Amino acid sequence: MATPTALPAERSVQPTVPAEQSEFPVIRAGYTYDAVEKQIGDIVLERPITFGFAVGFIGAGMLVLVLHFAVVYLLLRGVGIWGIDIPVAWGFAIINFVWWIGIGHAGTLISAILYLFRQRWRTSINRFAEAMTIFAVMCAGMFPLLHLGRPWMFYYLIPYPSTMEIWPQFRSPLIWDFFAVSTYFTVSVLFWYSGMVPDFAALRDRAKNRLVKMIFGIMCFGWRGSARHWRNYEDAYVLLAALSTPLVVSVHSVVSFDFAVGIVPGWHSTIFPPYFVAGALYAGFAMVLTIAIILRPIFKIEGLVTLRHLENMAKLMLASGLVVMYGYLMEGFMAWYGGREFEVYQQLTRLFGVYGGWGWGLMLTNVLIPQLLWFKRCRTNIWWLLIISTSINIGMWIERFLIVVVSLHRDYMPSAWGFYTPTVWDIATYAGTLGFFTFALFLFVRLLPMIPAFEVNEMLSHFRRGSQEA
Repeated sequence: MATPTALPAERSVQPTVPAEQSEFPVIRAGYTYDAVEKQIGDIVLERPITFGFAVGFIGAGMLVLVLHFAVVYLLLRGVGIWGIDIPVAWGFAIINFVWWIGIGHAGTLISAILYLFRQRWRTSINRFAEAMTIFAVMCAGMFPLLHLGRPWMFYYLIPYPSTMEIWPQFRSPLIWDFFAVSTYFTVSVLFWYSGMVPDFAALRDRAKNRLVKMIFGIMCFGWRGSARHWRNYEDAYVLLAALSTPLVVSVHSVVSFDFAVGIVPGWHSTIFPPYFVAGALYAGFAMVLTIAIILRPIFKIEGLVTLRHLENMAKLMLASGLVVMYGYLMEGFMAWYGGREFEVYQQLTRLFGVYGGWGWGLMLTNVLIPQLLWFKRCRTNIWWLLIISTSINIGMWIERFLIVVVSLHRDYMPSAWGFYTPTVWDIATYAGTLGFFTFALFLFVRLLPMIPAFEVNEMLSHFRRGSQEA
């Protein structure tokens, strides 16, 4: 494999197959090796900050300040400022935790699983999908800690040799979440960073500012593009991809156990692990699609992130959405087939109870609107894709709301029934994490390469060899 810094600046390689059948969109756009590196590198090294970027960055930063204020007030006053009560002791905190964990799943699937299956179309979108995973997991991790009530004592979750010999309760799902999420975050960071090392070297070589050159020189760990470096890189990347692949399934399965091990009607179901994993991929692909659609015109990368990438993501999103829809049907069927009146009542409450509007909203956003993806005209239209992906993001949040709140507010005894209404502090905390996620993405696309230039160039090289052999 050639190093990205050693690839010559050649003329555009002309495909030997019709353009509409070419596997490589960058060929059809007329890219050369040097043009790919320049376009991606200049976003970090040369591109000036535009007015729109500055407005968005400042807006996201203000939401981060809202998050800080909400968290500080929470630490001073306690979780009573939230809308949680009895019997709905879980509220926005757990809803948003599950939603954010789900958002982070598509990045790992695009980067790890599609890499192992040698799906070349992942090349232009895997980098910011991996970044999305990391930022989403960071947002998710805030909520269980804040929900503890005494988050400064979070280390009780960690099995360390304390002098009091007090060990965590390993039968608690909270402990399972700690190990699952921390492992997922660690492997995702390693996978994300290791994939950027060759591009850091390319930025080091292209940088004109001495300080910038030194920073990227440190970040690339002395990468020189030798055969030994590439061999070690390939071995490490495949290993991390293989480690990340089972985590896609295990992490959200463990999160689903938080609910499935309980005896609450609407939770106690063996279908939850695969149902949650499919929902996580559904939400994650929707968020990747939303981000890709927004970044394309802003940074003029339509030739690198093409409609073919967007259409493929839409197909995967449609497939995972059908699994989610099957999960909805099976929930209702098993409640009826099991003959338990509490389960039947719970399913009916989701559509005809006091939160019935949320249930019908879920059917609209998560089931009906995504069926438009069956039509190629919608899969290849930017505006339709943006509407559908936004609808799914909203619908998956509503699904978590129904699972958490609606299942808790009507328990076995009518005397224990209650009603949940989020407070302004619930909303502020959630909006703050959205701001933090956006703020981190703004920093990422400006300071680090959002597209792996060396992988795109490898694709060009592969096509060039195929053209010569033909």
